[in-house]
Amino acid sequence: MLKNILPNWLNGLIVGLVLFSNTLLWGCIVLILGLIKLVLPLAWISNLLHIAYQGWCRGNRLGLKLSNAQITTVINGDVNQRGWYLLISNHFSWLDIVVLSAIDVLPAPKFFLKDELKYVPLIGSGAWAMGMPFMKRVSKAQLAKNPKLKGLDVARTKHSCRNFRSHPTTIINFVEGTRFTKAKHQAQQSPFQHLLKPKAGGVAFALEVLGEQFDAILNTTLMYEAQSNHICGSFLRGRLNKVTINICLEPVRAELLGNYQQDSQFRSHFQESINQLWLNKDAELALAYGKQKSEAVIINNKEIELP
Repeated sequence: MLKNILPNWLNGLIVGLVLFSNTLLWGCIVLILGLIKLVLPLAWISNLLHIAYQGWCRGNRLGLKLSNAQITTVINGDVNQRGWYLLISNHFSWLDIVVLSAIDVLPAPKFFLKDELKYVPLIGSGAWAMGMPFMKRVSKAQLAKNPKLKGLDVARTKHSCRNFRSHPTTIINFVEGTRFTKAKHQAQQSPFQHLLKPKAGGVAFALEVLGEQFDAILNTTLMYEAQSNHICGSFLRGRLNKVTINICLEPVRAELLGNYQQDSQFRSHFQESINQLWLNKDAELALAYGKQKSEAVIINNKEIELP
């Protein structure tokens, strides 16, 4: 195996080229099929799109297997590849997308993406072709200037989620809305030690549209052990030691289904549920990283107002 005979830098270079070539190949194929689908919206073209997307996922799996990193996936429960799931996860790195898409037991992972990513070559066009939702946050100032913007993101998300009904799917939502960095953590004054504040809206919208079709919620925690604070940089230099993915299947409880946009009482309860989930996830990360650093970690469990 490459990881046993090559120096770290060469292993990282080869793995980076494998992942880049994989995205270039399948990204172009998905884009071409997406353009054809605009003209000929036929079922068999959608099937070809999903086959091409699965090819990209398999390529990511190969790239990770060639890397120096030890990758451990722990799933608490049984996942059906013909099922529908909502996966909610923390977000540390661009590598998170590769890692989650490479889990072979998950049915067709699809991502909630920031609106800015639609302009990224191949990534944005591929996501557009697959009908993935782009989340565009609207500030209070923007709403004040243009009230018509209210609910626009909700409508877009609902439309995209409805498109997932015909194929077994894992909808992946990075609940923090952006990657964790120390600068963002400080700017938010996040009460969590290893997480940013969660944004409950995307999760609520997905549950509102597909809640009854979801077989379970996949509560996922990503953890990395690298030789520097930059996870992708460590990975591409062959210096990412370990990746751990903990997935816990949780039922879609009735109290999680409701109208998040218009029902203020439901919105408040839903935010409390996500808040408690994030407190537990932060404690899990603190325990894991505390073992790595052999030092005690204190969790601040104060109440948080969620967006």
